[in-house]
Amino acid sequence: MILRKIRIPLALVCFVAITWLFVDFTGTAAHYAGWLAKLQLLPAVLALNLAVVVALVLLTLIVGRIYCSVICPLGVMQDIIAHLHPRGKNKAGRYTFSPERRWLRWTVLVLFVVALVAGIGSFVALLAPYSSYGRMASNLLQPIWLTGNNWLASFSEQSGNYDHYAVDIWMRSLPTFIIAAVTFIIIAVLAWRGGRTYCNTICPVGTVLGALSRFSLLRINFDADKCRSCSKCARACKASCIDYKNHTVDASRCVLCGNCLDQCSFDALKYDIPRLHKLATATPPAAGSVAGGLPAGNTPPASEERRAFLIGTALAASTAALADVKVKMDGGLAEIEDKVAPKRQTPITPPGSLSARHFAQHCTGCQLCVAQCPNDVLRPSTGLLTLMQPTMSYERGYCRPECTRCSSVCPTGAIRPIGRDDKSSIQIGHAVWVRDNCIPLTDGVACGNCARHCPVGAITMVPAEPDKEGSPMIPAVNESRCIGCGACENLCPARPFSAIYVEGHEVHKTV
Repeated sequence: MILRKIRIPLALVCFVAITWLFVDFTGTAAHYAGWLAKLQLLPAVLALNLAVVVALVLLTLIVGRIYCSVICPLGVMQDIIAHLHPRGKNKAGRYTFSPERRWLRWTVLVLFVVALVAGIGSFVALLAPYSSYGRMASNLLQPIWLTGNNWLASFSEQSGNYDHYAVDIWMRSLPTFIIAAVTFIIIAVLAWRGGRTYCNTICPVGTVLGALSRFSLLRINFDADKCRSCSKCARACKASCIDYKNHTVDASRCVLCGNCLDQCSFDALKYDIPRLHKLATATPPAAGSVAGGLPAGNTPPASEERRAFLIGTALAASTAALADVKVKMDGGLAEIEDKVAPKRQTPITPPGSLSARHFAQHCTGCQLCVAQCPNDVLRPSTGLLTLMQPTMSYERGYCRPECTRCSSVCPTGAIRPIGRDDKSSIQIGHAVWVRDNCIPLTDGVACGNCARHCPVGAITMVPAEPDKEGSPMIPAVNESRCIGCGACENLCPARPFSAIYVEGHEVHKTV
């Protein structure tokens, strides 16, 4: 079937590319496949990317819910899991028809929209399909990818090749890891047992596209005169949307996998325009007669090619428009104690997020920026309302002024694209000095690390007691110049708590 021949290769390409986007740490995937994240429907809506939204709406109105079988990585993942099921063990068939649970679908959608408007990011993140897959890929697959990279780096180093380098493998957030694992188990079990159960009962994007696909130009239709009620189509339908007894297909749940068309032995199912299909089947020619110059019962040879051309053109147009444990040692003589994150009154959001409110209303917690952050600054929040949305902390690194990767990969507009020059002038927070932790006062040794490494010169060293000769030098922070990058906090030698840390700003400023 041509529909499957077009759909399956495109789906695999999109799925592999998006998975690569979440597991890669070098920025290569973001350069080549970052645009695929911006083709996802919900991120495009939040980013007000009208070209992508219009293209996806038109695609659905023309060919149906092909988005769910090609572009959505969570949908493709369910197809892969369902395909692995040993179908031969169940003689009664793999699937069966079930009525639409419309009340459940629309209730979930209404709650989802309310949470989106109210800025309850934790609820949005749980249900958004692209975000759910992103969390699974970044939390479950990326550690495996990084482990393989570290093995390759070790082997290359022994061979005298330094093209690869090892990276740290660490858990950014235990709650997010648990949620990702539980989500994968639930969706995998549903896909294994019932195919597209999650897509057609819970997924809010599936509900929206399902409502549009009721009016799609091309749909799968029954020819009741040819149907022998063998039920093969219904048993092959992973969306459980084919009622072979009444010869109907629920277009709102059909994801155009093409399984039913392959299984029908009597040519009783067609993927075409419903009205033309009815006209063609209303007055069938008598046996042996000639219709349009072809023997009766034969499909016009050009019809299949026209449909394939239409599907391929629509898809192409929409696409174009659119862990090793290491001990840190100081010179091999003393173990360095890990830093502990301070209790910040205001969480820090990335440069480009404009404000905490804007960030909460647009971020879906997909973890793409977290997975792509080369400085280990971003990690999922553990707050109740912002659970799984990224927040910043500087125990493992700091937000380098020249790095803008998170703003370039964010598909929802939660982090607006910014340039390197712009980033150095965006104030996301300000440094706060903690006297009780400062080494010149606690240990009586000179330091000045924070002042030496401040990229904007917001810290100067001043005498602790100006009137006393030989007084230890301590940092003084110019809050009007500080941008909150965290270099001072990260590079402060005080352990476990830094003597200087960054407090976030609810609304970002330009300095």
